Amino acid sequence: MKKIPTKQALAAPADCKLRLQAISDALYAIGGKWKLPIIVALLEGRSRFNELQRTIEGISAKVLAAELKELELNGFVKREVFAGPPVVVEYQLAPYSRTLSTVLDALSDWGRNHRDKIKKQFQDAIGDGN
Repeated sequence: MKKIPTKQALAAPADCKLRLQAISDALYAIGGKWKLPIIVALLEGRSRFNELQRTIEGISAKVLAAELKELELNGFVKREVFAGPPVVVEYQLAPYSRTLSTVLDALSDWGRNHRDKIKKQFQDAIGDGN
């Protein structure tokens, strides 16, 4: 895993531009408030639209539909329609979504560490006030 360069090892402008473009592409594909939570919810297996909406607290039907469509266009989610009656639509992760496993692990670890850091800062601030 590449580390953020120090002052002594700053990246060349061309390398920086390429890295920024790659990060921009990644954020376009999986960025935003809801895409990763949808992917994580689908790690459990197939799910119907309403099940997903119940699992992911706070997401509206309109936003969920739009996010699922974008995830499908980017190859992360597969939509399957089963002829009725009633017609059933299920969503599942596409094989390409497995490429996100190291990203999800890294984000999870970073998020846990960040939460601990913020809690400690808060507790230290409260402790200093007494």
